[in-house]
Amino acid sequence: MTALSKPGKVVVLDGNEAAAKGVALARPDVVAVYPITPQSSLVEHLSSLIASGELDAELMNVEGEHSVLSALQGAALAGARTYTATSGPGLAFMFEPYIRQPGLRLPMVASLVTRDTLTPQCVWGGHQDAMLVRECGWIHMYCETVQEILDSVIMGYKVAEHPEIMLPVNVNHDGNYLSFGVTRCEIPEQALVDDFLGPKNINWHAALDPERPMSVDPLTGNAGGAGPSMFVRYRKGQTEAMAHALDIIAEVHADWAARTGRHHAPLVEEYRLEGAEVALITLGSMTGAAKDCCDALRAGGRKVGVIKVKTYRPFPVAAMARALSQVKAVGVMDRSVSYGWNSGPMHQDTLSTLGKTGLRMPCLSFIGGLAGADITEAHFERAYDAVFKAASGDMPPGPLWVNEKD
Repeated sequence: MTALSKPGKVVVLDGNEAAAKGVALARPDVVAVYPITPQSSLVEHLSSLIASGELDAELMNVEGEHSVLSALQGAALAGARTYTATSGPGLAFMFEPYIRQPGLRLPMVASLVTRDTLTPQCVWGGHQDAMLVRECGWIHMYCETVQEILDSVIMGYKVAEHPEIMLPVNVNHDGNYLSFGVTRCEIPEQALVDDFLGPKNINWHAALDPERPMSVDPLTGNAGGAGPSMFVRYRKGQTEAMAHALDIIAEVHADWAARTGRHHAPLVEEYRLEGAEVALITLGSMTGAAKDCCDALRAGGRKVGVIKVKTYRPFPVAAMARALSQVKAVGVMDRSVSYGWNSGPMHQDTLSTLGKTGLRMPCLSFIGGLAGADITEAHFERAYDAVFKAASGDMPPGPLWVNEKD
């Protein structure tokens, strides 16, 4: 490992451009794209980088998202490092090859520029699109800042291509708030990224070779001893790799921090939990407002903290339990809904963590930020008030809808 000898170039970028810069530094061989709001400028930036020669990659402009990922699967099977990005209805159109990708154990990085879903008609930010595919076998990491987007795209390749993982990674960033939000960003030197990722060794177990013909994804039948037992072996391998990914994600983040000096919590960030009585759990860009609110309330003597989830799939049960064990009550701020549970999806993951680890405490569900609505410090302060009330026994019967009266 080589330590960073000098800081990278400091520029001003929005989140979509930061993702594109991260992709270029990772040197993919093939990029396939189709524009959709709020992802469109990301692929425009990538197209420009390829056209200018800054990124030496094949660019495929295909007729839709289904073809995007189907084409990239062929490229990945031939040994290419690949990338794409999408949002909302584009992700829905991509669904068939999307669920096939992890089953094929094909590593790649894809950015989900998250947005709410139809209907009513909506093109604004939310986490509903990514949450709808959370159980498809992809690793999901969520970013809080523009800098974290760039760094996580690069780290995503090292996680995906790890020989013990070989699974695709979604690096998710919030539509509107991060996709178009402009801020300071440090771009590492190409030599540092090259050394961090190491030589390309993609799909060493499955790369197509004319000298070594093979079938890919054959029908699971009973002939030749195949059938359900083979299918079970594949599924078991996928789930074991997902579970092991938590360790690899932590190792990769530690390596990146040692080289760049930038420390991003790999699984769960514990913010001001020392002596906290209650905490709020956040995901994505909302975390900044939550931290600001936490700081203000702490200055006023209130014992509050924030638990930020970075890696959402696989869910970091042990890391979450360590954070939860420090407080008496918790609230979960979801930017999406779980229709089957009348709460937020992350709220259900938190309840599962509490049940699995034997922790007992009030756990409130807050749903906010739908369709691009702001979740402000005032909203978080009211959420903290509700969690304090729950800690005293005043538990609401259902989820609290943060923007219902805005």
